[in-house]
Amino acid sequence: MTSASELVDLARRDVDKGRLPACQLAVARDGELVLFETLGDAGDRTRFCSFSAIKPVVASAVWLLIGDGLVDVQRPVAEYIPEFGTHGKEVVTVEQVLLHTCGFPSAPVGDTEDRPARLRRFADWRLEWPPGTRFAYHPAQAHWVLAELIERLGGADFRDFIAERVCRPLGLPRVLGIPPGEQGGIADLVEVGSGPPEAYTLGLRFNRPEVRAAGVPGGGGIMTAADLALFYQALLHNPGGLWKPEVLADATGTIRCTFPDPLMGVAANRSIGLVIAGDDGQHITRYAGFGQGNSPGSFGHAGAYMQIGWADPATGLSFAYLTNGLEPDQLRAGSRGVRLAGVAAALEP
Repeated sequence: MTSASELVDLARRDVDKGRLPACQLAVARDGELVLFETLGDAGDRTRFCSFSAIKPVVASAVWLLIGDGLVDVQRPVAEYIPEFGTHGKEVVTVEQVLLHTCGFPSAPVGDTEDRPARLRRFADWRLEWPPGTRFAYHPAQAHWVLAELIERLGGADFRDFIAERVCRPLGLPRVLGIPPGEQGGIADLVEVGSGPPEAYTLGLRFNRPEVRAAGVPGGGGIMTAADLALFYQALLHNPGGLWKPEVLADATGTIRCTFPDPLMGVAANRSIGLVIAGDDGQHITRYAGFGQGNSPGSFGHAGAYMQIGWADPATGLSFAYLTNGLEPDQLRAGSRGVRLAGVAAALEP
């Protein structure tokens, strides 16, 4: 077992040694924070870009639509979004989009997509391989499709739907699509380490007010580590029955995709919106920020530059770690995440 002070001290080293400008970490259990610490040039009210750690929040809005009987994941996306059904994409199912097996990981996307532009892009996208035949991480493409599903079937702008139907019932602030007038206190992303200019391009664009306001559904979440840890507590406890229990159980517990992840070299272990640790001993190499001590039932999702969010049903813990340091060395960033998550997973009750 480890202590909270060990976890904080470990996170502090990267800040004290100048490797990161700031970071924030949170641990929660039984629906409450048990640790929340901000280190470096930031405060506890500072919000960070979570990058792809926002993906489960967006997926959780789709789970609401599934529970309401508005979405059947086995049905083609084009039945809900006819504009999508071009160039062979009429066979792509909602499930395949949620699992990243939909076949268009390189399709062009924009950072500030308005709806007409979004639909024009959908019509132009072409399949790179037959859907459902392999896994490839879709950094932004799949979640723009989910955003349109939410708008089409939820009857509201996807950012507003997530704020009102997911965040508000959980007592969380708006985490996606922050208006320019409400962007004070967001930590600017900073280049660290040494890498070519293109290594930082992904992150630095999220310093632009218009990109933060657009709410890129696959990577533009703005939140504190406390917000993210408490979201995962909600996935463990389903307060107020927000999600249909059977839908939530499926999303947090059923591995639907075991195709190999070409980037990580292990089975992807994807549910409809999450990565599940699994029992093959390879969980620390999955894209979720798991540590050595996470149980097989742990579920979560990491973000670029090693943002972390997960929950472990075996211990009831959830853990979140966010930083504004854009570390281009994936091995260094990944090792940092594994170490932090390992200490967090072993925290004393």
